Amino acid sequence: MSVNAVRDDEKSVSTGKIKTLLRLFRYLLAYKKEILFVLIIMTCTVTITLINPLIVERAIDVYIANRDMNGLVKLGIYAIGLNLIFILLVKLRMYIMAKISNNVLLTVRQELYTHIQKLSFSFFDSRPTGKILARIIGDVNSLKDVLSNSVTTLIPDFITICAVVGIMVIKNYKLAFAAMISLPLLIAGMWLIQIYSHVRWQIHRKKSSNLNAFIHEDLSGMRIIQSFTAESETEKDFDILLSEHRGSFVNAVYFADAFGPVIDFCWGLGTVSLYFIGVKMAGNNTVPVGTLIAFGTYISMFWRPIMNLSNFYNQLVTNVTGAERIFEIMDTKPEIKDADKVSELPEIKGDVHFEHVTFAYDEDTKVLNDVSFHVKPGETIALVGPTGAGKTTIVNLISRFYDVSEGNIIIDNYNVKDVSIESLRQQMGIMTQDNFLFSGTIKDNIRYGKLDATDDEIIAAAKSVNAHDFIMKLEKGYDTELKERGNGLSVGQRQLLAFARTMVSSPKILILDEATSSIDTHTEILVQQGIEALLKGRTSFVIAHRLSTIQKADRIFVIDDGGIKEEGTAKELIEKKGFYYDLYMAQFKNI
Repeated sequence: MSVNAVRDDEKSVSTGKIKTLLRLFRYLLAYKKEILFVLIIMTCTVTITLINPLIVERAIDVYIANRDMNGLVKLGIYAIGLNLIFILLVKLRMYIMAKISNNVLLTVRQELYTHIQKLSFSFFDSRPTGKILARIIGDVNSLKDVLSNSVTTLIPDFITICAVVGIMVIKNYKLAFAAMISLPLLIAGMWLIQIYSHVRWQIHRKKSSNLNAFIHEDLSGMRIIQSFTAESETEKDFDILLSEHRGSFVNAVYFADAFGPVIDFCWGLGTVSLYFIGVKMAGNNTVPVGTLIAFGTYISMFWRPIMNLSNFYNQLVTNVTGAERIFEIMDTKPEIKDADKVSELPEIKGDVHFEHVTFAYDEDTKVLNDVSFHVKPGETIALVGPTGAGKTTIVNLISRFYDVSEGNIIIDNYNVKDVSIESLRQQMGIMTQDNFLFSGTIKDNIRYGKLDATDDEIIAAAKSVNAHDFIMKLEKGYDTELKERGNGLSVGQRQLLAFARTMVSSPKILILDEATSSIDTHTEILVQQGIEALLKGRTSFVIAHRLSTIQKADRIFVIDDGGIKEEGTAKELIEKKGFYYDLYMAQFKNI
């Protein structure tokens, strides 16, 4: 790579960091009054800090030199009072900034989580849950010190440096030049360090995400790991990721920790230079002893803020990558979103039209190709076909989890793209293979389908799918607390609760995607009675590999090769002796 290319890359990285920081600091604008008050406090504390060396200078050159003990005592009392005020102001500043930074973190995390909930399925399909979790928790937490120190360190220390330089130059420009002689060396050293540091922290953040993603996946699949006695293999993978994480951290810290030694060296060089020149000038009686001692204090006041600023810059380099990763998600646009002017979908009857619908998850492979059909209100449509034929894609398009590539989907004369997503999905009940249950009571999990459902509605929904009996046998009935994902219940019981959750919402369009795949034959008979009651008066789409569950469907669509290959009732399709007939015979010929 050429020198110009490297410089352009460095310039691009620096510009990106500045934009990220400015965007982050905009969150502080919501607390303008509080920050203004903090700035006033810091002005007072900086002033007191600058006055202290002058008090020492006056004590030595005036009161001690003239043996004025009364004046020295008064000056000491004044200094003690002034510094007590300093301590109280610092405590107050820390309290206010801690409150502000915590509130900003809360806002950032809320905005990030809210935005993530609006993102399309494709976003989650391409990212492990652990990596998303790392950004919501770890990356947001990493911003706390940056937000707090941006006000409490950056501004006062910069003011302190400028004020100290001004005071030293006014009092004695020769001593000031001697104290700051190593400043160019510091600037060159910091510039070189930051070039390499930022990239290495980016790598470390990625390694952290990889480690989080692995741990999350590993814990979620622990039953499978132990079932196949694969503990040793996962431990090896974990050790590799852990080693990469440690190596990236060491590599990043190697450069970040170089700030301190460079500043210490420059500080020491400046101090030696100051006293070398100062002692000579004091020997010639051109500088009072008190002034030289004051300059010794001022040089510390000059270099210590630089040390603080370098640590703050180190924090920026370390944590700005976290902010970049947060804003990367916030800048991700939902693929499925409401148009600028959408209407609310009124209460529907359930009339569904597919008009020449084509859909592809990517440009290379079409899942559906020019599919058209009409479903009347109250009809039950069963979708069968081989895995990957497009059955689930059809129901996902009806719910608008994805948008069609070509064609239109019309519900009660409304194009699904012309109505709000919320008003569309509120009138749909979706039951999938993944009977996910949340931590909380059984009652809360069923009520998730309709947040304002009464206890009577919840019980009625549970009874309709024959879940009421097993619920009442539990220790606390409907108030029984469920563990994560419903652990402690059988697969069939979890699925019954998921059925009740769907039923309580009273949907106009019902979607059952392999909804009985995990229920045993005995339980299936009980659930089938509830399903039949639910299907009455509702437009329903049922995907099932068990053909026994769809024998009473009004029509069956056989999906294959991106289209509808056969259509009709179960009896009609058997008489055709086509694909459905073969599938039916494969399941029932030995019964």
